[in-house]
Amino acid sequence: MKLDVESEEEEDESQNFQATGKIGAKKQRKLEEKQAKKAQREAEMEEREERKRMQELKDQDKRQEEERERQMELKQEEAERRAKEEQERRDEEEYQKLKAQFVIEDQGEAEQLTEDQSRNLLQEFIQYIEDTKVVLLEDLASHFGMRTQDAIKRVQELLADGALTGVIDDRGKFISITLEELESVAQFIRQRGRVSISELAQASNRLIRLTPEAPEVL
Repeated sequence: MKLDVESEEEEDESQNFQATGKIGAKKQRKLEEKQAKKAQREAEMEEREERKRMQELKDQDKRQEEERERQMELKQEEAERRAKEEQERRDEEEYQKLKAQFVIEDQGEAEQLTEDQSRNLLQEFIQYIEDTKVVLLEDLASHFGMRTQDAIKRVQELLADGALTGVIDDRGKFISITLEELESVAQFIRQRGRVSISELAQASNRLIRLTPEAPEVL
């Protein structure tokens, strides 16, 4: 009887141990799951913080780039303003030079032109050259009542200012070449690549008009 009681007690202890072991394993799994979820939350939080930090850096770079562009625009506007003022100053100087050179004769006395007359005469001077295409500078001076040297100086100044485009040859002639004609020659060179002097001369004769434009017939 004693042996039977001891056997039953041992069996009860074994069952209790197994139950306790099962409960411990379950708690362990729950603990591990809890720790895994915590680690996942921390990783997600860290990832969000990293994304936030990267976005802040991008925003900062964008603001800096926008500020650089704004400063560049301001500098460009300032440069354009100064260039405009410089051009206006040069135009005024040109007008004053022209006003001093162009005179009209009134009863044998030199009379200064009015401002409007001077400006109109300057435009007429340029237009005459461009329409004539090839003009003898001596004839140009005679046409506008100027000394030949003054006419040459005036043409050189207009060339330097970009108001005229062309060349003065060694025979005292000015050949007017428009920007469109220059672009046509440049395009010919770009298309052909290497061009000989004779080919360029032939193309120039074809692309650059050297005779006065015929007046329109109404």
